[in-house]
Amino acid sequence: MANITAGMVKELRESTGAGMMDCKAALTETGGDLTAAQDWLRKKGLSKAAKKAGRVAAEGLIGVLVAGSKGVVVEVNSETDFVARNDLFQGLVKMIADVAMRVGTDVEAIKAAKVGDITVADAISDTIAKIGENMTLRRAASLSVSQGAVGMYVHNSVADGLGKIGVIVALESPGKADELVALGRMLAMHVAAANPQALDPSGLDPEVVKREKDVLADKFRQQGKPENVIEKIVESGLKTFYKEVCLLEQIYVHDTSKSVAQAVKEAEGKVGGAVKITGFVRYALGEGIERQESDFAAEVAAAAGQS
Repeated sequence: MANITAGMVKELRESTGAGMMDCKAALTETGGDLTAAQDWLRKKGLSKAAKKAGRVAAEGLIGVLVAGSKGVVVEVNSETDFVARNDLFQGLVKMIADVAMRVGTDVEAIKAAKVGDITVADAISDTIAKIGENMTLRRAASLSVSQGAVGMYVHNSVADGLGKIGVIVALESPGKADELVALGRMLAMHVAAANPQALDPSGLDPEVVKREKDVLADKFRQQGKPENVIEKIVESGLKTFYKEVCLLEQIYVHDTSKSVAQAVKEAEGKVGGAVKITGFVRYALGEGIERQESDFAAEVAAAAGQS
């Protein structure tokens, strides 16, 4: 029998929003397999993962920079939210975004790049020494188009191009640049709010689709549905799933009477040419990084039967 630790229970609760005892039961039933336990909770209707998806556990800033037909997004983490309001730290994040625009998005290449007489890594070290708090360059991404524009949006902005969520959206089009930038911003705002996983179903990880199909099938199998009926229900369920996680199929947050794809098509007249979304990047500060919460950890330890 697998040893179910407090940390395992905490991680499952953070990812699903389910109760501690339900999380412990799920891990026990699945031999400590986190992914299987998440599915077990979903099948039992106990998971609240969708509501918890935007939860973050780190401080710092997301930096976004767009220049012409290219845009970059970077994440620089700090220990406290107070540092994110520091002018020195904000300047560091802007500098890193500027370097990423120049040298690419490989983190080690960015840190090795020169800014004046020092490297970015040296600049980070100098800022740590001055502020007295650890900070790291976590990740970077970029998008570009051969013709068109890259739209951007920063949520919870503390300064120009700096905030808690940063989004860039690439639009390939021969249309008017100013209209494309405006449309790109609206789409980037949608991405910030709706958090799609892929542009369309073809962009989803096959394992994610398979897992969704398996969860749906097992759920209705447990309800006693015949296999031929289950197959049809699963296909219908997948269409609903795609509308939830694929950008082009999502309901447009600015006009819920249409999908994103329909909204883009309708915007082509104003833009003055065909528009194709070729990609998007959405960074939410600290997603996937866990902040220590001692009281909560003690609560989990108690629920898991540990002292």
